[in-house]
Amino acid sequence: MLVDSHCHLDRIDLKPYDGDLSLAIDAATERGVSKMLCIGIDLDNAPKVVAIAEQFPQIYASVGVHPLDISDDICSVKTLTELADHPKVVAIGETGLDYYYSSDRKIDQQRSFAQHLEVSADCGKPTIVHTRDAREDTLALIAKHGAPEIGGVLHCFTESWEMAEAAMDMGYYISFSGIITFKNANELREVVRRVPIERMLVETDSPYLAPVPYRGKKNEPKYVVEVAECVAELKGLSYQEVLQHTTENFERLFPLAK
Repeated sequence: MLVDSHCHLDRIDLKPYDGDLSLAIDAATERGVSKMLCIGIDLDNAPKVVAIAEQFPQIYASVGVHPLDISDDICSVKTLTELADHPKVVAIGETGLDYYYSSDRKIDQQRSFAQHLEVSADCGKPTIVHTRDAREDTLALIAKHGAPEIGGVLHCFTESWEMAEAAMDMGYYISFSGIITFKNANELREVVRRVPIERMLVETDSPYLAPVPYRGKKNEPKYVVEVAECVAELKGLSYQEVLQHTTENFERLFPLAK
């Protein structure tokens, strides 16, 4: 069975399913997607993602504040810790640094990211990291505030092999999305070839970044199949091998979702 390791189920387009999330979940299950991790991005949607995880046994949640959703009152360690204290919350994040869209708030992003990493280390739940145009600072903060024995994942990875290698050395996994199927993603596909399958996850990042041949449509968990198929082709593995390894990796990184 396959795992969608990063999706925003509170944001996917449910019009094709008459507004019924359970039908979208069923559609993914029919394609072999056995588990999904529904991602928190701010304090407002934390109750929503937790409620979704409570409703479906195969869905788990994360809680955190995305670097582009940081408010003037940055989420405190106490608040994050309280949000993380739920049996179906298996990870902290997504958090991280995004200098591409918000370079003017670097200090606030760094402070928030450090707090998320500290909560992750304290509660023993891995960190889900968003990083864009912030390679050096992302790695430096993980090294300073992270816990290698807990680790985490660089999700929707679009950076260099050197960054992937450095993150893996600190206990992190690398997750690839539908971007690897895009025509202009040749350099990223080379990274996929180099990252060991034992350190790799696959995701949709639904409702964003639908893979080819669905590019331009709203993404959803059932399309993680196309991501896994692309990984298999790039690495010269069978589809079943990719399923097995990425599922085992997910359960190793997020043991509470096993």
